[in-house]
Amino acid sequence: MSQIRKTALSLGAFAAVALLAGCRQDMHNEPKFIPQRGTDFFADGRSVRPQVDHTVARGQLDQNEYFYTGLLNGKEQDAMPFPATMTVLEHGQERYNIYCTPCHSRVGNGDGMIVHRGYKPAGNYHDSKRLSEPLSHYFYVMTNGYGAMPDYSEELTPADRWSIAAYIRALQLSQNAKESDVPTGEKVQNLTDIAEQQGLPASFAGPWPIAQNTNVQALPTVGEAAGAPAENPKTPTLTPQPATAAGAKKGETTAPETKK
Repeated sequence: MSQIRKTALSLGAFAAVALLAGCRQDMHNEPKFIPQRGTDFFADGRSVRPQVDHTVARGQLDQNEYFYTGLLNGKEQDAMPFPATMTVLEHGQERYNIYCTPCHSRVGNGDGMIVHRGYKPAGNYHDSKRLSEPLSHYFYVMTNGYGAMPDYSEELTPADRWSIAAYIRALQLSQNAKESDVPTGEKVQNLTDIAEQQGLPASFAGPWPIAQNTNVQALPTVGEAAGAPAENPKTPTLTPQPATAAGAKKGETTAPETKK
């Protein structure tokens, strides 16, 4: 047999051995756990093992308890976790006007548009109960919901919720401010004059009403739709109430924000 033929046979044999070695099923048949399947290897019968205590996913380490929960040692606090600068208040106003005004209105009196459409009246930030709440209470409610109010943790970041809480405090101050609260040298204007300067009627700066009866008018029956008189018509009634003065001189009244 020639040397070339011997070499070819040797190479062929080596290639066959290598091919057979690559066809082994060790990794395919290796012992492993398939997610969500049971096993008799562990006493609890679960293949998926519970996470080690205090495990934190990457990027989800919330070290500042107060910033993320609004609680310090399990209690609400009357403090911000970061400075309430004008930028923070402006951002809080923007978020508030988007997410909170449908229920609480622009001035925070709980008389938003959906209340006029039959929804349960929202909280009035200017009543004695809400005025006595610590600042983080508003953050906590936005995070977890309260009563008929759902939580807004998906819609608003923690920083957004704190900014809104700070703006709510600013709203409360504006609706209960006294002339003595104005820094020395600052000009105090009559809200009626401001309304007229912006092309609004003087009555625009009058007291804002609070809805008392928010029953929505019932849909007409077939007979009513055809022109027959309704047997028990239900018409919503709104009873205006005087409002607290808002950052105006004694005897003056306030109005919703007119800034565009």
